[in-house]
Amino acid sequence: MSWPAPANEARDERPGDPVPGHIGVHAFIGFIVGVAGGLVGLGGAELRLPYLAGTLRLPLKNAVPVNLAVSLLTLLAALPARLLTLKTAGLNPFLAETAALGIGAVVGAYAGVDGLRRLSPQALARAVFALLLSLGLMMMAEPVVHFAPLGLAPDWTPLRIAAGLLCGVLIGAISGLLGVAGGEVIIPALVLEFGAPIKAAGSLGQMVSIPTVLTGFVRHQRAGAFRDRELLMRLIVPMGLGAIAGGLLGGLLAAYVPSGLLKAALGLILIASSVKVFRKQL
Repeated sequence: MSWPAPANEARDERPGDPVPGHIGVHAFIGFIVGVAGGLVGLGGAELRLPYLAGTLRLPLKNAVPVNLAVSLLTLLAALPARLLTLKTAGLNPFLAETAALGIGAVVGAYAGVDGLRRLSPQALARAVFALLLSLGLMMMAEPVVHFAPLGLAPDWTPLRIAAGLLCGVLIGAISGLLGVAGGEVIIPALVLEFGAPIKAAGSLGQMVSIPTVLTGFVRHQRAGAFRDRELLMRLIVPMGLGAIAGGLLGGLLAAYVPSGLLKAALGLILIASSVKVFRKQL
């Protein structure tokens, strides 16, 4: 699942231009990434970006809102399935911290969308590449360097909530700026900072990601990012439907499939595809 690099010329951004690729392929990519996201507690945006910016040659400022829209559908499908499959009692001790993360992330995502509009295409490409490379390395390292539930935050609720708010603002800014759900950052934060078990952190992370991604999606929608009917009907809708089906399946399988090996494989794919897509733009 490695995507070819984009051509030197960016795709014309005029509304109504034909969207490259086949509807069935878009739906299939949405499904595969949705399964992976549902399994490990992610929205799948990190894996989807190289396809949107590489194979389809969408400018990043177009690919980011498309990615947010599909990530939102993936998360909305995967979270109920995960909650149905996994035990939810383990989530209760971390709900206050999760709410703080979510509130901070919404604030950060709101500001991050403004930052996206101010970045030059080259600066945005460098930021996306750095993010994807870092996340890929984290995904590969997790099966080797096991993240134990450390709980580094002080055992005092006001301080834990303050730490969650601050961490959430940073995660939300990344989400709004680069069009990702932030699960690969949220999950380690929940595990290392607040001591959540890894599978509970996947579900809690999706709870944080949904309002974060929704904030970015609404801001992009109000700015007119989804006015192109061709882009909506030929790309977002089929990929979104595939993502819903994949997110449901991945969420239902989350209790039965070991996520470590899957995340290592996805991390390797993410690094290889990111290098191939962005090497000419750095």
